[in-house]
Amino acid sequence: MLTALLLTLAVEVPLYTVALAGTRLAGWRRAAALGLVVNLLTHPVLWWFLAPRPSAVRFWAAEAAVALVEAAVLAVAIRRDRLLLLVVSVGANACSVLTGLLLL
Repeated sequence: MLTALLLTLAVEVPLYTVALAGTRLAGWRRAAALGLVVNLLTHPVLWWFLAPRPSAVRFWAAEAAVALVEAAVLAVAIRRDRLLLLVVSVGANACSVLTGLLLL
């Protein structure tokens, strides 16, 4: 789990930082902090959900839920452009999933 968390952070935090700062939804430091916080909130729950009975259906459902939760947390923190925040969240999560699958 620790390796997966570190990989997720290595992929997603820079993506969140560039996306949120690049769209001027947050400054660079705040964007990086938000990328870190949303992942620290969702990653343990994802692993807890998947641990007892991992399956492809549970995995993809959990990943979809994580993207929605991360977007919701960002929306509360930033308070604007919710659709863009959802796109950023889905994109960041898709990149970390793809990276993880490629490294398996």
